[in-house]
Amino acid sequence: MNVQLIVHGGAGLAAGNHHSAVMAACRAAVAAGLARLREGDSALNAVEIAVRALEDDPLFNAGYGSVLNRDGQVQMDALIMDGRTFQIGAVAAVSRIKNPISLARRVMEATPHHLLVAEGAERFAAEQGIPLVSPEAMIAPRHVKQTSSDTVGAVALDSAGNLAVAVSTGGVRGKLAGRVGDSPLPGAGGWADNALGAACATGLGEGIIRALLTFRAVSLLETHSAQAAADAALAIFGQKFNGEGGLIVLDRHGQVGIAHNTPYMPVAWLRGDDIVAQVQQP
Repeated sequence: MNVQLIVHGGAGLAAGNHHSAVMAACRAAVAAGLARLREGDSALNAVEIAVRALEDDPLFNAGYGSVLNRDGQVQMDALIMDGRTFQIGAVAAVSRIKNPISLARRVMEATPHHLLVAEGAERFAAEQGIPLVSPEAMIAPRHVKQTSSDTVGAVALDSAGNLAVAVSTGGVRGKLAGRVGDSPLPGAGGWADNALGAACATGLGEGIIRALLTFRAVSLLETHSAQAAADAALAIFGQKFNGEGGLIVLDRHGQVGIAHNTPYMPVAWLRGDDIVAQVQQP
């Protein structure tokens, strides 16, 4: 079976001088995960690796690039899901974790729970040997002028036919302390099902939660192609829930779907033998 990996850097990216850097970063994230997939590694490992790369890049609103809440703090959310077992790991409102996606993976594999939040999640991280950093260390210098809210995510298909999704975000700039969006919520920020496909969402989280956008998109794969499922789910999201954002979809055969109703959404994926990237949908 052919492998596939697609990442996004968030819907709603403002036009500016960063497009080439954003596309390069998305390509690099795909390349990092794809190298593991081509070695026979799992989709779970691939999406974690890809999202970690984006969390480490201050161009994106995740990990080190996360936006600040109303109190001037970083509070991050993340989710990872295995399409083979339906196991889920997620964290929300964490401030002292360099790579929230890896903590979410640890929640999935080392606890009977699906979601840990705030200080409890950070205490669990310390118990697991994950270093805690100071909240100030997670604030990238660009935040004095930052206006974007660009969640990151990845969806992968491995050579065994397994699907996985990972998503990470700093949320909405200026949000209330303790606000949690769609990203750590299964069926909203991400969903994976080996029998159908997987999807990852980005945009204003409140609408994505109400629409259960990624569960809706994956369910549509029963009767739609990946692109048609992405388009149909986005249409419902926009028309019924007045939502703004986008999503990436991958079906069980490795076909890609990309849809957004914002001007920009950086994405990168494998097309043939090449990694391609775009900031704006053609």
